[in-house]
Amino acid sequence: MKKRELIQLGVPAGDATEATLVAIRAAVADGMKKRKLNEIVSAIAATPDAYTDVPPWDDMARSIVAAREATPPFVERDSPAPCEEWGSDLDPEARKQIHNACRLPVSRAAALMPDAHVGYGLPIGGVLGTHNAVIPYAVGVDIACRMKLSVLDMPVSTIRGAEGHLRNALESETAFGLGASFERKKDHAVLEEDWTVSAITAKLRDKAWSQLGTSGTGNHFVEFGTMTLEQDELGLKQGTYLALLSHSGSRGTGARVAQHYSRAAMDAHPELPKDLAHLAWLDLDTDLGREYWAAMQLMGNYASANHALIHQGLIRRLKANVLFTVENHHNFAWKETHNGQPMIVHRKGATPAGTGVLGIIPGSMATPGYIVRGRGHAPSLNSASHGAGRLMSRTKCKNTFTWNQARTFLKERNVVLMSAGLDEIPMAYKDIETVMAAQTNLVDVVARFDPRLVKMAPEGERPED
Repeated sequence: MKKRELIQLGVPAGDATEATLVAIRAAVADGMKKRKLNEIVSAIAATPDAYTDVPPWDDMARSIVAAREATPPFVERDSPAPCEEWGSDLDPEARKQIHNACRLPVSRAAALMPDAHVGYGLPIGGVLGTHNAVIPYAVGVDIACRMKLSVLDMPVSTIRGAEGHLRNALESETAFGLGASFERKKDHAVLEEDWTVSAITAKLRDKAWSQLGTSGTGNHFVEFGTMTLEQDELGLKQGTYLALLSHSGSRGTGARVAQHYSRAAMDAHPELPKDLAHLAWLDLDTDLGREYWAAMQLMGNYASANHALIHQGLIRRLKANVLFTVENHHNFAWKETHNGQPMIVHRKGATPAGTGVLGIIPGSMATPGYIVRGRGHAPSLNSASHGAGRLMSRTKCKNTFTWNQARTFLKERNVVLMSAGLDEIPMAYKDIETVMAAQTNLVDVVARFDPRLVKMAPEGERPED
């Protein structure tokens, strides 16, 4: 077992995890299987006093007792931080996660978006404002995952009339997969930024360079479609336009940064009970907190660079011009002021929606997405959903639907799919129209995007969204 797994089972970080690893090695040598190991480690973590004289677990149990005696108790807020919710039939576990977050002593306000579903620590679709503290798992593993849309000066008829041309462009200018990279590395000004803001980013710069301009796996995509304006907006005339839409984040580099600082935060807060362990925070007055904040900003710039290169490459190959573009993060933390209080606002799978702020809320590979303008609704901490949100787990989706069903759905909606996993089909997601209807006080719809030619990571790739 890894130390992180032990902490998740309730073993305090430090000497207790080291003693536990020693005990586990002895038990494995005696033939104990992992499931039984999980059960006994969890039991000892819950009641260590009962095992202080039971070898090979006695040293482990005594170390846990000592660690807990030396750790100050967890003191939660006198009353939970206020939390507003949008949408109906929200996942009970996602609701439990956001309300757990409201118990933290650093929490000040929270909101749950209508696309909410379970995540690590904070749910996807969770918004949390804290006092001078950043929670790595409330930002998310894919730091600065974001959307970017470019409206092109090409006729809409190109989508089917020159589909092969668009396909070839997608095949040559995008790369999907966990280790995706280009044979010839791409360059961007983000590489000239200060990657020594932390030891982990300094070590990962070359990895980041190798993956510049790539898209990853899971729900990440690059697609061509139509953008429809019902009236003159965005500096454009009413009508339908050809548009390019992408969704991805900070790739393997961002994931490594997230893992590093998430573990550091959990080590810094051994007092947190098991159900709150993934909500461990870093104080922004500490070196670790400042390091993570700087690394997060760098990952934001890196994610933006990935999208810039994807769009530049495709647009150059198509010899097109950009008429309008918009982009936004949805796994990030911002320094903002709400109700007169300075806060660190975490939007994990949530779109910034301050007054007049433009953003993109996608549906699925065969359902509409929307360009929206924020209404600056204070109870939501100026936020909106980041998409339709998953309706079911990846495993359940694979066990429920077939590719024949998915192809019928896609054909009915005039969508051509180049590649994707079965776990990303539209039926795995909530109804985007229901989600949008639940947040009319958060955003105004400016334009509609309908996917037509979609590329995602091929079947079998492990999701990283």
